[in-house]
Amino acid sequence: MSSLSILYKPDTIGSLASTLCLLHCIATPFIFITQACTISCCADTPIWWQSIDYIFIVISFFAIYRSTQTSTSKIIKSLLWITWLIFFALILNKSLDLIYINKNFAYCAGISLAFLHLYNLRYCQCKSDDCCANNKNIGKTILN
Repeated sequence: MSSLSILYKPDTIGSLASTLCLLHCIATPFIFITQACTISCCADTPIWWQSIDYIFIVISFFAIYRSTQTSTSKIIKSLLWITWLIFFALILNKSLDLIYINKNFAYCAGISLAFLHLYNLRYCQCKSDDCCANNKNIGKTILN
């Protein structure tokens, strides 16, 4: 399997996006602590930096959408969407400052998405092209 073909797998893209998002979230405080120490004004997070959160949300949405089309596990499909919804709500809440929620919950949701994608990639993929080409065949494949 070539390294280029790995990029076309939605679970690989999803786990990569979740991991990069987590690194983005972890790096943010350190970057702005440094900035606050050197510059006394403009301590707020720039809009372009905040928008990276939404880029990761969009990428992960499409990765989950595609992953659920090729997964054989209904539980993993549901967990991927539930975790994504929680993650999206936490990011939206952070941007709008609706209620205080500890950042660790967003980190946990991001890590959970990455692990769910990796688990789905390893254990829940269709064994043949017929299975993934038509989702109606998934039930037949499981019953056989």
